[in-house]
Amino acid sequence: MTTTQTWNPDDYARNARFVARLGEPLIDLLAPQPGERVLDLGCGDGALTEKLAAAGCIVVGVDGSPAQVAAAQARGLDARVADGHALPFDNEFDAVFSNAALHWMRDPDQVITGVARALKPGSRFVGEMGGAGNIAIVWAALVDTLSRRGIDAAALNPWYFPSAEEYQGRLEAGGFSVNSIELFPRPTTLPGDIRGWLETFGGAFLSSADAAVREQIIDELREILRPSLQTPDGVWVADYVRLRFAATKRGAR
Repeated sequence: MTTTQTWNPDDYARNARFVARLGEPLIDLLAPQPGERVLDLGCGDGALTEKLAAAGCIVVGVDGSPAQVAAAQARGLDARVADGHALPFDNEFDAVFSNAALHWMRDPDQVITGVARALKPGSRFVGEMGGAGNIAIVWAALVDTLSRRGIDAAALNPWYFPSAEEYQGRLEAGGFSVNSIELFPRPTTLPGDIRGWLETFGGAFLSSADAAVREQIIDELREILRPSLQTPDGVWVADYVRLRFAATKRGAR
């Protein structure tokens, strides 16, 4: 197995459309103004990028997935393939916005350095990501299921879920003043079976297994997770914990 996570826009739209819907309050926190240049870091298929453009912003979306970038471009957006650890921008944005993407970037200091470089002085960085305790029940099930096959889940883990204190410290060390930061539970109703969530977000753990083994792992995970995450009427609810923040790059505009 490898830590490769790939994205299929159709699967994402079917199994994870809630990501954009639940990210809409983050746009309110950003308070975008017409004419501002905004970088959407980890734009995915562009669902929220499109809303920023509709607010009158000049938006550039970047994502590491060529397939997701193509889906965003199909919306008529300026979307580009880029690694969040190596952003190719210098002093050109009024804001950087990021929803449900930063926890896929395992070197947060490198990401923050690139964001700071991309921003003009006095500009803002607003984001939401998985925080400490996010999908703890799912993670425990992954560790248990994979360990019984001799697989170290920690070695494959693609996620970074920091506490508010840790991430605030990283932001401040990276040149930002933190205006607000909060960690909060957000149990999230899934649009279908937990299988779809695992297939969409668990690629780092599943993609290198052959099809038969992958199905066995998912079946076992479903049974382990059912008592904790499925309601009596059959609805699956993921144990999400989110970290939301707003920060300003130090320096006069």
